Parts: sequence; structure tokens; C-alpha cells
Amino acid sequence: MEHESKTPWWLKALQTGLIGGVVAVLSCLIGMIESFHERDIIAGQITMGETVLLLIVITFSYFSSRGTEDTALPKRLTSGALTGLVTGGLVAGLVLLGKWVNLREILVNASPNLYKILTFEMENTTTALAYLLIAGTVIGLLTALLHLIPTVWRRAVIYGLTIVSLIALLQDLIRITLTRFPQITEALAWMFGSRGQEGLSVNGAIAVFLIVTALNYASATRGDSIRSRVRALPTGTQQGLRWGSWLLLFAFLLIWPRIAGPYLSEVTNGIGLFILMGLGLNIVVGYAGLLDLGYVAFFALGAYTMAVLTTTGGEITANFEWTFWQALPAAIFMAVLAGVVLGIPVLKIRGDYLAIITLGFGEIIRIMFLSDFLKPYFGGSFGIVLIASPTFGNLRFNTPQTLYYVILAGCLLALFVAYRLRDSRMGRAWKAIREDEDVAQAMGINLTSTKLLAFAMGAAFGGLGGAIFASKLSTVYPHSFVFLVSINVLALIIVGGMGSLPGVIVGALLLVGLPEFLREFSEFRNLIFGALLIAMMLSKPEGFLPEAVHRRELHEADNAANTAGT
Repeated sequence: MEHESKTPWWLKALQTGLIGGVVAVLSCLIGMIESFHERDIIAGQITMGETVLLLIVITFSYFSSRGTEDTALPKRLTSGALTGLVTGGLVAGLVLLGKWVNLREILVNASPNLYKILTFEMENTTTALAYLLIAGTVIGLLTALLHLIPTVWRRAVIYGLTIVSLIALLQDLIRITLTRFPQITEALAWMFGSRGQEGLSVNGAIAVFLIVTALNYASATRGDSIRSRVRALPTGTQQGLRWGSWLLLFAFLLIWPRIAGPYLSEVTNGIGLFILMGLGLNIVVGYAGLLDLGYVAFFALGAYTMAVLTTTGGEITANFEWTFWQALPAAIFMAVLAGVVLGIPVLKIRGDYLAIITLGFGEIIRIMFLSDFLKPYFGGSFGIVLIASPTFGNLRFNTPQTLYYVILAGCLLALFVAYRLRDSRMGRAWKAIREDEDVAQAMGINLTSTKLLAFAMGAAFGGLGGAIFASKLSTVYPHSFVFLVSINVLALIIVGGMGSLPGVIVGALLLVGLPEFLREFSEFRNLIFGALLIAMMLSKPEGFLPEAVHRRELHEADNAANTAGT
């Protein structure tokens, strides 16, 4: 049984409010609020900057007032209100300090425009400060009331608000995409702000919120009943429904470039390349438990092999001029060979030491391609240009909308291989090594061949992704293969869920796709990215779509507590 905290509830609320206030003040002083204020969430009603401040108050008030099932309602309400009051008080303190002291001499983002935003453009500062304090208290109180709503409704409301915010942020992209479909554009015109305005209209925001909330609530309450009815159908009917669903998804993927247009197709291609690399690293890290921080090396080897064999110009001495399809097996083979070469000396190394060695391997490969000594063969810092694009008969895959199909084919192939390996004899051996190498060896698993095969399979997917990447850009440079690429691939696996194939896709969509849509806020992208990772690790440490084993392991303590309680 867990020991209850000795800290008084009011002190917890005060501490949480102070932390929330500090976060809000820092968001103001780094320029985030002023920059985000230029974009509307609801046209003419609320901006993104105001939404960020609102979310800070809501988030900290929510956690402050959460308590336990036995916590009295007045305590919860007071905790939320106190947290909101303190958070708003610190923001009000920033406004007051800015009136007395010229903070802009030290903090360049403490601009007059920021104070206008924080004071609701009121001339009377005292009234504005009172508004901040009252608004913080009321929002904190209303947030505490969320705990009285049943969990199903609470989740539905949160999903509804999230989708409203997301559609409002992406409204420019949605409008551009729909310009090729004038009938749809006219039918949805009421959803968005009028000419010159950004974000959703009031009616559009209400409609989207109600629809998403209703669908989420129906899914949560009726989903199990529908699934039970489907499971009660004859086996042949179930298989028909399953295959029909897959065919519909495949048909959608085939027509996606025509719907998406060039820009969205380009974003999709970037996501697809990271899915390819994620599926490969997922075998090494998720299946076999071998922490590889130098995975970008295999990506680089695949790209440079494709470049050297297919280039038709540049300063390198090679003059192979192969086609894309001739060079592709060679690119994959070189990556696999590098995976085996890396695997042999590290067979007896595990954990942090393995991570350090693989990190060094990745940097060695990058520096090798960058070196002047090997410049005649790899182009040095000038890279390699005029790389061949894939062709099929007279069709040339050299645009985002055509290259999409090559990347899609690669992703489908990698998914099929990874899926078949997951539950195979080799897949179970990898998972045994991940859990405990010594026990796996005692059970008769050959650690040498099993680990080498994991490195080789992971490298093959990385090499495939690198080869397509080189043809996509028609140029390669050593600076494209920095350590951060390995970190991004590892991060998408962690976010999606270690060892989970759907998790790789979800992680790539979140960590590669979403930042592309928010490039206008690129200076704060890493900050938002880090905050989301911290929030996810606290709320869902197993990832968004984790493998069943990882979910059980990370919630073992909770499951044990529930069992003891019953």
C-alpha cells in the first residue's frame, strides 16, 4: 500500500501554481506568446498565444486538483482555484515589473506588444491585473470541476478540444489542399474565418468540437459492443470484413498523392523514410533490446552507395552510371555488411557501452564521407550530385507525387518483413535476448548469430531508406547524416511504443509529420518537442501504441496494486 504524502493539499496547490506561473512567464519572455499571438485559433475570438497561456493554467490546475477518490470536493475546487490564482498572479507580476523596470534592456522579448497581449490591450493596468487574477482563479476552478465529469465524457471533451486546435492550426494547409476541389471548398467555407482571417469560425469550432466529442464518446461506449458483435459473426464474414478494410486502406494510400498535392506528398515522403528507418531500428532496439545510437551510419551507407553507383557527373572518379534498380541491391548489401561488421566486435557488450560504441560508429562513417582523403571517391564536403531517379519503363519517379509510390512500396515491404519476423522463431529469440541474455543463452539461443542477424536486418531497412533518400534529393552531402537523425529515429520508436509496428507509424506521424506542418514556429519547435516528450513520458511511458509486453512491464506496479486491492 502506498504511503500518502505528508505535504498539505494547499501547499501542493501553491507549489504547482508557482511552477505553472514560472512556465507561463518563461513562455512570455522567450517570445513564444507574442509570436503565437499572430495566429488565430478561433477567428477574431482567441489567438494561439492566448491559448498557450490558457493551456498552462488548465494543465497545472488539473494536476493540482486531481487528488484521490477520497479527496473532498471543496479541497479539489480550492486547489484548482489556488493554482490558477498563483499562476495568473505571476503573469500579473511580470506585467507590473515591466511597468516599473525596462526589462527589454536585458530580455529583448519583453516588448510593449507583449504587455498589450497580457493586459488584454486595456489602458488601465490595475483593471488588467485584476482580470488576470480573476481569470486564473476562474479557469482553475472550472478545471477542477472536470474531475466531476465521468472519465468517458472527460476524454471525449479533451479529444474534441485537441482536434479543434489542430484543425485551426492547419487551416491554411487544409484550404490550399482543397483548392483543387472547389465544390468541397465551398461546402466547408463556413467552417473557417472570413477573408483575411485565420483559424476556425465560431460555428466551425462548435461543429468540429461536437462531432469529434460525439464520435469519441460513441467509440468509448459502443466500441466494445460493436467489436463483440463482429467477433460473433462467422469466421468467413470476419475475414471478409478484415480484408475489405485492408483493401479500402490500400486504395486510399494509392490515391493519396492525387488528393494531397505536391506539398503534402513531400511531407508524406519524409514520414515514409523515417518509417522505413524506424522499422529497422525497431528490430535492433525494440525486438532485440540492443541500443543503437549510430543507426544513421546505415542510412548514410545506403545513400552513398546509391550515389556513387548512379551519378552521371560531379568530381568523383567513379563512373558506373547504373540505374536505380541496379544499384538498390548493392546499397542494401553494403548496409547489411556494415551491420555485420559493427555487430561482430560488440557481441559481448550491452547497455550504455553498446550505445557509446554505436554512436562512435555513426560518427566515423560521417567523418569518413566528409574527409578530404576520400574526396575523389565520395565527394567530401561537396557531396555527390546528379543521382539517378527510379524509372519504370517510360515513367520517371522524380516528383513528390510519383516518388511517393516507391517509398510506399518500401514501407509495405519493410512492414511485411518486420511483421513476419516478430512472431517467428528468430523474433522470439530476439525478445528472449532483450529480456535477459544469460537466460536466453542458457535456453540454447545462439547469441552470436541472433545478434548479428538483428544488426543485419535493421541495417538493411536503413540502407533501403538511404538509397531512396539519395534518389529523392538527387544529391547527398555528409551534413545530412548527423547524429540527430539517429536520435529522431530512436525517439519516434519510444513515442510510438518499443517493439510495436503501429507505434513506429504513429511516432513518425507525430515527430516528423507534425513539425513539418508547424514550420512557421520553427524557432520553438525543439522546445515544444521536448515538452511533449516529457509529458508523454509522465502520462504514457510505454508509448502511444505499445507492445503488450512493454505495457505490462511498465504498469507492473499498478497491476500488482490493483490485484492486492481486490
